[in-house]
Amino acid sequence: MSQPVSLTFPDGSVRSFAAGTTGRDVAESISKSLVKKAVAIAIDGTVRDLSDPVTDGKIEIITRSDDRALELIRHDTAHVLAEAVQELWPGTQVTIGPVIENGFYYDFAKNEPFTPDDLPVIEKRMREIILRNKPFTKEIWSREKAKEVFAAKGENYKVELVDAIPAGQDLKIYYQGDWFDLCRGPHMASTGQIGNAFKLMKVAGAYWRGDSNNPMLTRIYGTAFAEQADLDNYLHILAEAEKRDHRRLGREMDLFHFQEEGPGVVFWHGKGWRMFQTLVSYMRRRLQGDYQEVNAPQVLDKSLWETSGHWGWYRDNMFKVTVAGDDTDDDRVFALKPMNCPGHIQIFKHGLKSYRELPIRLAEFGAVHRYEPSGALHGLMRVRGFTQDDAHIFCTDEQMAAECLKINDLILSVYEDFGFKEIVVKLSTRPEKRVGSDALWDRAESVMMDVLKTIEAQSGGRIKTGILPGEGAFYGPKFEYTLKDAIGREWQCGTTQVDFNLPERFGAFYIDQHSEKTQPVMIHRAICGSMERFLGILIENFAGHMPLWVSPLQVVVATITSEADAYGEEVAEALRDAGLDVETDFRNEKINYKIREHSVTKVPVIIVCGKKEAEERSVNIRRLGSQSQTSMSLDEAIASLTLEATPPDVLRKREARRNKAA
Repeated sequence: MSQPVSLTFPDGSVRSFAAGTTGRDVAESISKSLVKKAVAIAIDGTVRDLSDPVTDGKIEIITRSDDRALELIRHDTAHVLAEAVQELWPGTQVTIGPVIENGFYYDFAKNEPFTPDDLPVIEKRMREIILRNKPFTKEIWSREKAKEVFAAKGENYKVELVDAIPAGQDLKIYYQGDWFDLCRGPHMASTGQIGNAFKLMKVAGAYWRGDSNNPMLTRIYGTAFAEQADLDNYLHILAEAEKRDHRRLGREMDLFHFQEEGPGVVFWHGKGWRMFQTLVSYMRRRLQGDYQEVNAPQVLDKSLWETSGHWGWYRDNMFKVTVAGDDTDDDRVFALKPMNCPGHIQIFKHGLKSYRELPIRLAEFGAVHRYEPSGALHGLMRVRGFTQDDAHIFCTDEQMAAECLKINDLILSVYEDFGFKEIVVKLSTRPEKRVGSDALWDRAESVMMDVLKTIEAQSGGRIKTGILPGEGAFYGPKFEYTLKDAIGREWQCGTTQVDFNLPERFGAFYIDQHSEKTQPVMIHRAICGSMERFLGILIENFAGHMPLWVSPLQVVVATITSEADAYGEEVAEALRDAGLDVETDFRNEKINYKIREHSVTKVPVIIVCGKKEAEERSVNIRRLGSQSQTSMSLDEAIASLTLEATPPDVLRKREARRNKAA
């Protein structure tokens, strides 16, 4: 006789059920209303079909309001998409349809590719299928049966997928009514549980299995949510993101461009380069007094990268060059640096270091190059050549916690200066493949866990924290800093990483208080990460309406009539003397035309001068995005704009000096 199943519920209670009891049975035993809401179960955290027999462990009944249901909703919607396509275009082959971030896609083999005009037709049929509310049911087929059935249907891609499934794994077939598909599952109870909060987004080409030697398929992307409000919010964010696209704004603001002869590298224009240098200057000021700014070579012999381990781990992503000597034996292989850390450890090793000198903090705005796939390149957000605001701290084990907290304070302060208030800090712990002893990992993770608790406590709960199990670097645990922008998107930027690997590989040491050679703790840290990417984030966050202290062009002085040109030039010179970036517009054009034109290029302040302003020595200030103007004296305008254009870190120092003097 089969043993009963023991289930532990979220409230801690334990109940026994007969062998063969399904998740649906368990839900029904709790309440009739729960079984109506249930879409799946989780046993010891693993999501399963509601119709699966339960096994010993901790059980949770998953409803549509559970966060874990979202993946099921999207997975089921992909299946309904495939059914709708085959109903509308018989003979179309379905291939794979996974859930992805923010939605799903399905790839189809069809003689004539789909077009955007097909999407509303498909959506309509999908809604009809959902209304049928057919149950999802699962069957386990033999490999032979699966191949025979799919071959008979002309589903050659499915036959290939069956062959790719490892021997010994069950072949699961999920039905929704009469339509079925090969799938690992799980699924919800029926198509009706999907709801109507879904939308097909776009069509694209995709090679079968991502290989350009294979046939081209048509990919249909979609998204789905549990509630219509969530879908509406997502679509709103997408619309906002399109308006804020830094590539479009970069053209409008004349900041940068990309071209085929330099794939993945930025051609900075004058205004864009000024903005970039403003960001670098700000970061450089934030490091003064704590860090030594250094500069390591761009090109290094491959032997150094072999020692660091990058040649084995990262070689395919490195730009390499072979230099031929006078003799073929003298040929040498060099690489453009993809990161700054090996160079910094060479600088640390140059000369004997004492424990009294630690911590030693080395910073570099280092240009690095990485060979990213062409399909992954995306404006400033993903490039092949970029600048890291990189730093490495060499310290003792006892100093590690204090250094991590010091880095945290700096990172949070920088983000706040740019207006980012919602920050999440997560600790990534040891991965399965790693270097270093368990004792070293235990020590580092213990220290960083304490630091994480301190970060949350000091912020009063304002900074959210979390754990990413197994997501650490192979050489040590790390903190990841994620910020949320103006439209709710999350961007992972800053990192703090403890490294056991490089100091050991390169034989780095300092002389401790007992005159012994001791390996230092090496902490990698970045705040912006890629300066190019961070600038792209800023452009999109502010929708091009940059704060005055960041904007590459801060003021345009425009005149209404030529009689005011001389006064306009005087105003411009006074503003330049005060340190502002100013241009003039004395063209023989109507003032409204000038304002519209400069608004398109996102000039934050337009100062309008006419005959009256010249006589009164006043100005009219027009702000980007505003229809109104503010009149004030020239002196007031200079004082106000100069204050606004002063970086926040400089203002803090001034305030500190005033407080000290008082």
